This record gives sequence, structure tokens and C-alpha cells, in this order.
Amino acid sequence: MSRRHYNPWIALGADMARLGVESSGVIGLRMMQAALGAPGAQAEAVLMVSEKAKAAVDAQFLLARSVMAGQAHLAPSRAVALYRRRVQANRRRLTRKP
Repeated sequence: MSRRHYNPWIALGADMARLGVESSGVIGLRMMQAALGAPGAQAEAVLMVSEKAKAAVDAQFLLARSVMAGQAHLAPSRAVALYRRRVQANRRRLTRKP
């Protein structure tokens, strides 16, 4: 793709759509684990809540750091990338064979 026609808003929208698809997959894995009564389902629920809180705090620091560095225009894509990395790590962990 030519840089002349590159639109960062379209790229951000595509990344957010990917995040939505990936996170719904992780939600499905967690729901299936809970519905089947998997041994670690309760621990997974507790971990899920703490991970969400940590991701929110990390995103706030990332956004603040971007703004203070004079790169506020990069903050949204960096935040989405942070959440996508966390969601992908959860998917890898949840699909790992015991």
C-alpha cells in the first residue's frame, strides 16, 4: 500500500475490529470452561478480573506516556495494540493442552 493513501483511522478501525473478534473468542473459551465445570474455572474468573484491571492501568500509563512524549497521535493505536497482545496471550494460555 502506498504511503500516500495510508489512512491511520482505517488502520485503527481494522485493529479494533480484530480486537473485538479475538476478545470474543477468548470470552467463548472462558464461558465454555466455566460451563463444563473445568477444575480451574473459578481461578480463571478471578484472574480475568485482575487482568482487566491491570490492562486498564497499563493502558492509562501508556496513553499518558505517549502524550507526554509529544506523540498523542499514536496513543490510540498503542492502546489497542496493548489490549490485542493481552487478549492473544490469554487465547494461547486457554488453548494450551494441560
